[in-house]
Amino acid sequence: MSEVKVFRVIGKIRKPNFQTEFKKEVRATKPEDAVEKVYMLLGSKHRVKRFQMSISKVEEISPKEITNLLVKKMTPGAEDAVQ
Repeated sequence: MSEVKVFRVIGKIRKPNFQTEFKKEVRATKPEDAVEKVYMLLGSKHRVKRFQMSISKVEEISPKEITNLLVKKMTPGAEDAVQ
């Protein structure tokens, strides 16, 4: 069985009236799944099409580096760092 890891996906959204950078932390088994999850989350929340997003970096992070509290609580070994 594959181990679930935490990935930080960094990129930009470029719409005609809305441009911003984003940084999302998601749980996935491999980097490709993390990118798909970010496409899904941002597409549903901000109505952004995939061609309007550009992913610049996908990195695996350790439980100590997680800043998103929801992801931190769901990750084993990271509960100790939750305050």
